[in-house]
Amino acid sequence: MRRKTIIVLTLTFMVTVMVSAFSYLYISQILRLRATNVYDNASYLTQQLAYAATNAVPDLGSTPVDTGNPEAVRVALTEYLQTDVNLNSMLESVVGNWPFIYDASVVDVHGRALLNTNPKLVGKLVAERPDFRQVITARFRQQLQLVYGPHTVYNVNFPLQLNGQPFGTIRIGVSTAFLKDELTPRLMHALYFSIASIFGSLVLAAGISNLALGPLKEISRNLDSVSAGHPEALAGDDLGHDEYGLVTLKIANLGRQMRDSKEIFSALKDNVDQLMSKLQDGLMLFTRDLRVVLVSAPVERFLGRPRRELLGRTVNEVFSADSLLGAVVLEAFERRRPVLQREVETGGGRRVQVSLDFVQEKSTQIGALLIIRDAESVHRIEDEIEMSRRLSASGRLTRGVAHEVKNPINAIVLHLQLLQNKLAQVDPDTRRHMDIIGSEIHRLDRVVQVLVDFTRPRDLHLEEVDLRRLLEDVALLAAPEAEQHGVRIERTLSADTLPIKADVDLMKQAILNVVLNGVQSMPEGGVLTIAAWRDEGVVTTEVQDRGSGIPREAQDRVFELYFTTKKEGTGIGLAQTYQILQWHYGSVEFESEEGQGTTFRFRIPLATSGLEADHDAAPQSALSKPGA
Repeated sequence: MRRKTIIVLTLTFMVTVMVSAFSYLYISQILRLRATNVYDNASYLTQQLAYAATNAVPDLGSTPVDTGNPEAVRVALTEYLQTDVNLNSMLESVVGNWPFIYDASVVDVHGRALLNTNPKLVGKLVAERPDFRQVITARFRQQLQLVYGPHTVYNVNFPLQLNGQPFGTIRIGVSTAFLKDELTPRLMHALYFSIASIFGSLVLAAGISNLALGPLKEISRNLDSVSAGHPEALAGDDLGHDEYGLVTLKIANLGRQMRDSKEIFSALKDNVDQLMSKLQDGLMLFTRDLRVVLVSAPVERFLGRPRRELLGRTVNEVFSADSLLGAVVLEAFERRRPVLQREVETGGGRRVQVSLDFVQEKSTQIGALLIIRDAESVHRIEDEIEMSRRLSASGRLTRGVAHEVKNPINAIVLHLQLLQNKLAQVDPDTRRHMDIIGSEIHRLDRVVQVLVDFTRPRDLHLEEVDLRRLLEDVALLAAPEAEQHGVRIERTLSADTLPIKADVDLMKQAILNVVLNGVQSMPEGGVLTIAAWRDEGVVTTEVQDRGSGIPREAQDRVFELYFTTKKEGTGIGLAQTYQILQWHYGSVEFESEEGQGTTFRFRIPLATSGLEADHDAAPQSALSKPGA
């Protein structure tokens, strides 16, 4: 039911109750006043009859009645009363002129009727009747029962004294039947008036309530405009200076504030959502009452539930004590103790690192932040950091060694040339040994130069390039080596452009090192696949061979400098690839099974540029082969 309807009905009910109460009082007062009036009139008539009876009796001292004989006095008084024309006429007129009077009588002290409007009762004992004052003093409901109940005659009495002594009683009988006949028209008129008043009050209350609450509809429309983001629509209204106008102005101001807050909140929400979508860690923010208000995308992967099902739920609804992860989190929340980098296993068998911090403000806890990390990713990052540290240490050592070795090599080469000039006439064997010494020294010099080049900081010449074209160039460069080994190179490249910012020569060298290693791992021939596609802000490239694979014991050292499993390898190629990818803020990883082959995976940040506008003009080879 609408609130406006409830208010109208409530006001109408209140007015109806008030009018009904007043009508009840009005009708009760009519009944009471009429009963009181009847009693007053009846009492007045008894007094008049008593006065007439007193006047009907002469001075007994001037009559032959023996005043010393009480019985004679009583008989004389009775005779005077019964024979007095004025008293009897008045007694008859009381019944004829007053509709509510049933009868009138004069009785002696023994209850015997001396005079009665019913001649048959004269000289007989008159039965006692209830006093009419019972009707006067009764409550409204009792009055209704007495008047409209069974027919009853009530007496209004007045003591009669004659000759200075109590002689009897003047009695007037008031009939409830006569009283009912007289009261009913008045009460019905009052009842009709009350019903009409109640009905009129209903209509009036409903109308006034509806009129008073009418602006609520306009206020509701204004609130709808504000909710729709158009508070300026209220500015043009003729608002006036009454309460409605002031409320409308306040709604308009509130709407502007809400719109500004909504815009700020929307911008913050977009930024937070964008930030949360890029996070690799799972973040869950809890409020004071331990309800989830913020969830990052990786949480879906860790808990196996979509974010929309987690928002607004309590920690007990999100986590279950049956799992190890849930038990750790629930125990920490129960004890209000933080968790520092604890590694546990999820329900799916994945190992994660969990940390929980409670957010406090002025020593009052206002929430909690739960962070869930993939333990494998953490270990991989730690391995990469360790690898970078080793490469950095190796670089520093190599630069020092190269510097110390290159100077003696230069001196040896110089003195060897002088020795060859002085020994112009030498036998062929001596000449051959000297040539071997010279070539080995030059080879040693080239090795040292390679080390120097590997450890020297590089100035990258970055340019925006479509990675698909770069991979086509790599495939062409590797084609001769592939033909010699009977290897077919297949390219599975995205139909969309793959723009990256890179030093083209270095990036070609990094990928070519992996491609050539893959070709050389298949001496019996086979297929080597190069694939590339977009993947959430990065470009992923895979080089997959079907060679002998990398031995398990050697996989942890693949990117170490000088480590190689090939007889004629230098151990520099993959270390160089790893270094170049780091220079480009990318990463390289691999998966290998002995006898099944190896897959190297490159991830390079995607560049947003004008290359995407040239998407239709770019080559769209989904599967191509080099000519051989």
